[in-house]
Amino acid sequence: MKILVVGANGQIGKHLVSFIQNHDQLEAKAVIRNEKQESFFKDLGAETAVIDLEGDVESIANAAEDVDAIVFTAGSGPHTGKDKTILVDLDGAVKTIEAAKMAGVNRYIMISSFDTTRQAIQDAPRSFAPYVAAKHYADEWLKGTDLDHTIIHPGALTNDEGTGQIAAAPEVERGEVPREDVASVIVACLEKEETIGKEFQLVKGDQSVQETIDSL
Repeated sequence: MKILVVGANGQIGKHLVSFIQNHDQLEAKAVIRNEKQESFFKDLGAETAVIDLEGDVESIANAAEDVDAIVFTAGSGPHTGKDKTILVDLDGAVKTIEAAKMAGVNRYIMISSFDTTRQAIQDAPRSFAPYVAAKHYADEWLKGTDLDHTIIHPGALTNDEGTGQIAAAPEVERGEVPREDVASVIVACLEKEETIGKEFQLVKGDQSVQETIDSL
């Protein structure tokens, strides 16, 4: 199975591409913003596609023509303005969803925010509310399609080494989760068709990734 990883140069994305390239049945195609980011992925033997998520849908669809699944891990980052939040976290996600439909790619995994309910938008600090709103509407757009989707809502992301021990369910107590473990969960979802149509929150826990995903 060939996976288009959108946001591959991000911290989750790099872990994910590494895991995919070490998997017997998966291979990655890394979407990056510019050619300067290629070396990391070439060293892993991964194909790359240089795409601007603020560009047109067709460029994303062209990159997706030879893949079996898309994982959206892209984000505008905490140091950009509300404009980038809209253009990347919302519009970039929606364009990638539309590109999947254009390219005939049915499997789609979205890395969202921990809580993207309408109540979460209302409760969020003013500076964070636009991001929550963007993720809310991107999630809703995906759920309104016929794509075989999975939506993962990770808790507060850390750069701690992954433990392989998580908790995941439609609702869990808010907490942290290493980015490396998020990447492991994505791989487990790609391996397991039963995660299609599932949406769950994800934090550190005391159960293995495989056992947790099997129990969803």
